[in-house]
Amino acid sequence: MQVALNVQSLLDPLSALVVVGGTLVATFLRCGWADCRTTIGALFALRKGRFNAERARGELATHVQAIRRDGLVRAQSHHFGDEEFDDACDAMAQTHSLTALRDAHRNHRLKRQERARHAVETFAQAAELAPVFGMAGTLISLTQLPSGGAAHADFTGAIAMAVLTTLYGLLLGNIVFAPLARVIERAAQAEERERQVVVDWLEAQIAPAVPKLHEASAATASAGSHRQARA
Repeated sequence: MQVALNVQSLLDPLSALVVVGGTLVATFLRCGWADCRTTIGALFALRKGRFNAERARGELATHVQAIRRDGLVRAQSHHFGDEEFDDACDAMAQTHSLTALRDAHRNHRLKRQERARHAVETFAQAAELAPVFGMAGTLISLTQLPSGGAAHADFTGAIAMAVLTTLYGLLLGNIVFAPLARVIERAAQAEERERQVVVDWLEAQIAPAVPKLHEASAATASAGSHRQARA
């Protein structure tokens, strides 16, 4: 015996509006505008593709050659559109030390991790709220059940909406929002691994050209600023 699935019966704009609209509004109210804006930014970042270590090393290769040829003191800063490495190159040009590279990488890494954490938490909240609004839609539908001599079609429509809102809530939470949270989390972890590869490579390439006196002074200053920040 074959049972044909009627896809049309699974589509109900009103049920979708209750569940999706309620979930989005509740997530916004719970997380706030700043976290929602960060989450939207994380989604757009996924479309741009992840950070590519090979491309970054190719962009930095000319800068590394100039440093190895002219020394870190005389080499010019190099920009290629990546905020972290542009800042790191500027800082190294000013301080003539690898400590600036490490500090720039650490500061940008903390900012990226914070943004990713907010985006993941926002989607986790939405995944938690979607089934709740699915149940809310079910309760709303049940309150619309006809009484007395109402038509059978009205009774069937209310039951169908009750079932669909529950279904929409479960699907929205477990097939949309929860997976998106994990996608952003995995993308953030992969980016950090790729960036660390470039930082390690850049540090190894530049180390022979760093004046020891500048490096020692910069390391001392960096350690002092970290102690003050912790205090």
